[in-house]
Amino acid sequence: MQNVKMQTLEFRGNHYDYGVAQAEWLKSTKMLQNREKEWRIRRSRFDINIDETKNIYQKFAPKIWDELMGIQDTLKFPLETILLNYGHYRVYAKDSGCSIFLGEDYMVRNYDYSPATYDGRFSLFQPTDGGYAQIGPTSRVTGRMDGMNEHGLAMGYNFMHRKKPGDGFVCYMIGRLILETCKDVDDAVRLLNEIPHRSSFSYILMDKTNKRITVEATPREVVTKQNNLCTNHFEILSHENRNYIKESVERYNRIDQITNDQMSLEDAFRYFNDPQYEIYSKLFKSWSGTIHTSAYIPSQLKMKIALGENGTIHTFDFKEWLDGKSIILPTITGQIDSDILFASE
Repeated sequence: MQNVKMQTLEFRGNHYDYGVAQAEWLKSTKMLQNREKEWRIRRSRFDINIDETKNIYQKFAPKIWDELMGIQDTLKFPLETILLNYGHYRVYAKDSGCSIFLGEDYMVRNYDYSPATYDGRFSLFQPTDGGYAQIGPTSRVTGRMDGMNEHGLAMGYNFMHRKKPGDGFVCYMIGRLILETCKDVDDAVRLLNEIPHRSSFSYILMDKTNKRITVEATPREVVTKQNNLCTNHFEILSHENRNYIKESVERYNRIDQITNDQMSLEDAFRYFNDPQYEIYSKLFKSWSGTIHTSAYIPSQLKMKIALGENGTIHTFDFKEWLDGKSIILPTITGQIDSDILFASE
């Protein structure tokens, strides 16, 4: 078992300065070197179009563009390099796992991926220049794989496939855009119908009224459905599914069998975080091992997270933080059954 850790970042200020702060953190880690090694192995299949990327950001999230400029000015990298690593537009996200269950007033999810891509970073960001405050673990620095914003909108996504990619945003930036710009489920559905998608994912949404919906999104089509769980296959857009979805269907059925609408958050979290229930995955070398289990309670503006299996559950009161109270947890620790290091190590 490997001992792993996630650092917490609290930031209140404008997006540019937030980018500077993230770049300073990057310089203190091995993430820059590790990312360079990754690109040497997995060459980009296209040239970054700076004007196209800037224009799409100006349309949907101009302040996040300012954040990217803060990163660039601090790292002194060419803009193409910044956009390739942190712009998350028209780049590729590798296959992954992930499971999500929606209870009566909460969302619980397992984030399944390779530790080699995991930032090990938990962010609380309250922008002063526009956009909504948000809490959650970061993905590729500027993105979010799950999280909640100040209005109580919670979001998590699950991978479906990379077939027939389009010119659009990658999942982790779409997650960030949802939290940054949407107040509720209806806002998020409108955004997901409007923005261009790079690959095919399901986005699971819940807001403070406990309204919940799953959005199945591909570069070609976006549909919604009412459901309380999701793994890694489409149910409506089934013609878009990968050829092999057996493991996803089996995991879906296991979750369906052991959960119900009245299940407590405590029980659901335990089922997701304890490997004996076979929702938590140890398939780290296959890019689908569970790295964290998180839960969001939108009506209370609270969230919980555990790093690794049978992890210590840490609870964050986002409302208190928004009101000015700092957190007292600089590091979240846990254990994973893998020798693959986090991207920042």
